[in-house]
Amino acid sequence: MDILKQSGVILSLLLITGCSVNDISDDKESPTVEETTTEVVIENLNVPWEITKSEGTFYLTERSGTIVQFENEEVERQPVYLDVPINDEGEGGLLGLQLSSNFTTSKKAIIYHTYQEDGRTLNRVVNVELEDGKWKETEELLSNIPGSLYHNGGRVKMGPDGMLYITTGDAGDPGLAQNLNSLAGKILRMPESGAIPNDNPMEGSLVYSYGHRNPQGLAWDEKGQLFSSEHGQSAHDEINKIEAGKNYGWPVIEGDQNEEGMETPLYHSGNETWAPSGILVDGNTLYMAGLRGEEIRAFDLNGDQTDVIADGIGRIRSLYFENDTILAITNNRDGRGNPTKEDDRMVRIKLD
Repeated sequence: MDILKQSGVILSLLLITGCSVNDISDDKESPTVEETTTEVVIENLNVPWEITKSEGTFYLTERSGTIVQFENEEVERQPVYLDVPINDEGEGGLLGLQLSSNFTTSKKAIIYHTYQEDGRTLNRVVNVELEDGKWKETEELLSNIPGSLYHNGGRVKMGPDGMLYITTGDAGDPGLAQNLNSLAGKILRMPESGAIPNDNPMEGSLVYSYGHRNPQGLAWDEKGQLFSSEHGQSAHDEINKIEAGKNYGWPVIEGDQNEEGMETPLYHSGNETWAPSGILVDGNTLYMAGLRGEEIRAFDLNGDQTDVIADGIGRIRSLYFENDTILAITNNRDGRGNPTKEDDRMVRIKLD
């Protein structure tokens, strides 16, 4: 779909200015948000984080520790019982959710959540199973991922190779992102069993890429190329093309800075702030959910064009794509937004 044909939410018309991205000069004319329609699908969510779907049923994680099932226009909030309690302070909580490849029959899924142990904040990845409207832990796959009030990463996605890819933040300790012996500040790769793959880029390690500050988005194009979104330190948020074993520079470089052996982003926000979270790819276009930017932004993967296609719905955490429609969930109740009595919501945005 041609990025220049995308449009924005009817709730707002504005000209986006001052956006600086890699290979685009700051004085280049910015695109204009046009009109389209949005539809509210679900209201009164409790800081949702991830959107997944199996057949006709949506499953959304809420950071406080529940999963919302949305089926036949009915909302059911389902409890999650884990061997280790969820800690939802700061940016932590119940975050990523990936339904198992055979979910329709097994009712199994993989989640990423924050917890505390001996006074430390950490993250873990576990298998859970849905039974009688309740999710129960069945197996721990990975634990002791460094965490903190901020920078917990948290996305879990199944790649086209059948492997799980997991984003982890630097846990507020930038040096961990360059430490290959630490799980922090990385994109990890493993099978649903939790084993270390023999074909990972670093022998005996789950690390797929490193030098990340707080990556929260993962998506693949139709050729199997992986992309990620990442929060910058002060602006300079990034969209990265991820290659196995590569170093993405944090905390040594950011934005347009260069260093031998380190990768620069496809796009970055310059002195503006997107606070990117979930992403998806359709054709040659990557769509990004913006928290601080309170927008959905589209990026041309074959050029240097970026456009705001939706705004006016608040802080956007995650996206889901089907039939030329984007479903987005808001995080206006995460302590940093301005919630209304209907927040948080899942909305449907029809693309032209």
